[in-house]
Amino acid sequence: MGGRQRPPKARNARPGRRATDPRAGGPAVDARVEIARLEGYLAWEAEVAAAERDARAFADRFPWLAPDDREALERAYADDRLRYAEEVVDRAVERCRQLAARYRSECRRICARWAAVCLSVALAAALLAALPAALHG
Repeated sequence: MGGRQRPPKARNARPGRRATDPRAGGPAVDARVEIARLEGYLAWEAEVAAAERDARAFADRFPWLAPDDREALERAYADDRLRYAEEVVDRAVERCRQLAARYRSECRRICARWAAVCLSVALAAALLAALPAALHG
């Protein structure tokens, strides 16, 4: 049917940061990142195949089309479908980033509260331990 549209933009977990392999001095290979990239590639290829299959099925509804017109219809259908799929992926990724930022913020807030509670309890315990010595001395 022609060329394939590019897959959704590749995204690193943390843009601008690169881990290095201390043994080799080069970029570290993070297996989880590579597996995620492979999964993303395979998912996108499956989406492309489904778009092309559905485009052919759609074009089958118009048996009177000339071969060039049929090919143009299939290409337009598949391109629109892939463009929509890319937009869906981009929105999902953006929402994941927003949620991750929110959860990190909440986690920091909860950790700060727990640290304050623990410090308060330790300080209260120290004062209560010192109180009998201060009363008798």
